[in-house]
Amino acid sequence: MTPHQRWTLRTEHTGYTVRLSPDGPWAELHAWGPHGVENGPPALDWSHRTHFVTPADAAPAEYVPHGLRPFAGADLVAARPGAERGVWWSFEDVREEPGTLRLTFTDAVLGLRTTLCYATVPGTDVLHRWTELTCTGEEELRLERLDSAAVNIPVTAAARLTYLSGQWSQEFQHTRLDLARGTFAIGSTQGVPGHAYAPWLAVQDASAPHDAPAPAYGIALEWPGNWHITAQAEPGGAVRVRAGRVPHEGAVHLAPGDTLTTPRLACAFSPDGLDGLSRVWHRYERRLAGERLHRPRKVLYNSWEATGFDVDADSQLELAKAAADLGAELFVVDDGWFTGRADDAGGLGDWHPDPAAFPHGFDRFADDVRALGLDLGLWIEPEAVSPGSRLYAEHPEWVYRIEGRPARRVRNQLLLDLGRPDVQDFVLATLDRLLTAHAVDYLKWDMNRPPTERGRPGAGPADRLDLDAEHVHGYLRVLDHLRTAHPHVTVEGCAGGGGRIEHATLARTDVVWPSDNTAPLDRLRVQYGFLHAHAPHVMSSWVTDAPGVFDPRPRSLAFRFVTAMCGVLGIGADLRAWTPEQRAEAAGWITRYKEVRDVVHLGDARLLGSPEDATCGVQYDAPDGRRTVVAAFSTGPLDGAPLVPGRPARLRLRGLDPTAAYRDAATATTYSGAHLLHYGLPCAWSAGHDADLVVLTRR
Repeated sequence: MTPHQRWTLRTEHTGYTVRLSPDGPWAELHAWGPHGVENGPPALDWSHRTHFVTPADAAPAEYVPHGLRPFAGADLVAARPGAERGVWWSFEDVREEPGTLRLTFTDAVLGLRTTLCYATVPGTDVLHRWTELTCTGEEELRLERLDSAAVNIPVTAAARLTYLSGQWSQEFQHTRLDLARGTFAIGSTQGVPGHAYAPWLAVQDASAPHDAPAPAYGIALEWPGNWHITAQAEPGGAVRVRAGRVPHEGAVHLAPGDTLTTPRLACAFSPDGLDGLSRVWHRYERRLAGERLHRPRKVLYNSWEATGFDVDADSQLELAKAAADLGAELFVVDDGWFTGRADDAGGLGDWHPDPAAFPHGFDRFADDVRALGLDLGLWIEPEAVSPGSRLYAEHPEWVYRIEGRPARRVRNQLLLDLGRPDVQDFVLATLDRLLTAHAVDYLKWDMNRPPTERGRPGAGPADRLDLDAEHVHGYLRVLDHLRTAHPHVTVEGCAGGGGRIEHATLARTDVVWPSDNTAPLDRLRVQYGFLHAHAPHVMSSWVTDAPGVFDPRPRSLAFRFVTAMCGVLGIGADLRAWTPEQRAEAAGWITRYKEVRDVVHLGDARLLGSPEDATCGVQYDAPDGRRTVVAAFSTGPLDGAPLVPGRPARLRLRGLDPTAAYRDAATATTYSGAHLLHYGLPCAWSAGHDADLVVLTRR
């Protein structure tokens, strides 16, 4: 194999070219971008002068271990227990098939085979990367770092990093940072991706011209456990991004003959900036949904904000009747439906309907809900257990704990060790019983606390366990079972809001809950960030009466509906308190949503401005181009009209045919595509009109 040999993997519009380095036993990135970008010298070529660094430290390496890359950050740190760390491998083999590439390197002294794996995702501009690590010696190996991959991106001065940050009730905040030199890192050790950061990053050249969108490179880690993403702006004029799982116990032990496969890292590119990159991710997530994508996401009503823990059949049916009258298609009973659940201090783990709440039986209640024309859903928190529950009394060994230490309660609950097969079997049996005995159509899976005292007494030395990965595999096993055993059930993923949203979860659920914050302007910012990384058809959003948490400015019921209609529409308000006028308005919005949800969920989405602008919106174009739906919002002060001279705000649309005509039937107005692209869609905001949904039909 010659050191200059290279391979190109092609996605729908892009190419990713890897070569063997002429300077050492590793693979390097030759080119990544639009088709044909590989035809020329490598953009990340370096001067070959390596004062105080090694060639591997300076190279745009795809994956290099500590040993070969001692200074600039290695992707793999391995050793025999008690021995010095380091891998010094040599190239062994390449296997190339259409859409896939496998490059194998071996260290015969250490006893480690490392295979770098690449696979394109058909019909998208996404490339998967992961690594397979096999212990080939007679002694086990200790893996202290086991990243999935590294990606290299050329920049001329600084790298513009875009990431999604926040906290509980303020997830997915769109955040930017220019990194000229140094290291940037995000991640989580909470056993889930967490509320603080999403496992997603976009990189652009900060010096790109301002009159055109800078090409955007993106990565997203498919792992619902502990993780990290680290970006290093290196002296040679590039940024190198590493990503992977983080073992909770500090290291993973690999036994002779065993192979460890890292989580997949999805890599994406768009020449059309962050907005174009978002559409690449949306298309990828529609592919993850498979055939389930074409099942309409039904308009949901959830009873939590109306009743809290005070659940009884009569009040739930009253709400269900009101929801059905508005046009809702699904009624979800949230927390409080099971025995022992008068508040958040009890009941978790004892998943049986409370006979006091449903005196005629839960099945009678379910029949009454269905008689209203509604499907039935339940909230459940399968990983949690209350200390006073029957389950905990029977199986105290099933919770995470450290022998001789107090068990910390978060939200008055403990966490089940879902890495144990017996716990998995209990959860599977519980879900099977609920979904068959009561014919439940919708399941909201919640998780309201991270693991704290993460131990498993009696299972051997703690540093030899891999509890984070075992919990992840148990979680995914249960979700996979739901898909196969109960394919008719719609599954919603939730973790105290948006604490566990990444591609492994999205591939196994139908919708996810981005945040517990449903206040209008707060929610708009959450959804703006969310839609950069994730698709509208997975974004569950409710209309509620919640006041603002971070932005308390009031907004209309229309604003709340249009915001929620940007994804999968739900309602969580106490409908009993709404006036007849509010109910009539709500019914009208629900009817409009049903007319356009196929465009919202299946079309191309474009983010028009941001919530920082006085007017912003989201544009959805149907796959056939015949309809364009625009959700428009007023987030700033009014311009004084009509008391003083003023004119409507304008929201410039994108991606339309400038020669075509577009008709707004609601206002009997026809626009040329050129007009909407150049001047924009007029929005005449007033104190009582702060949002609109415009449907344009191409003539």
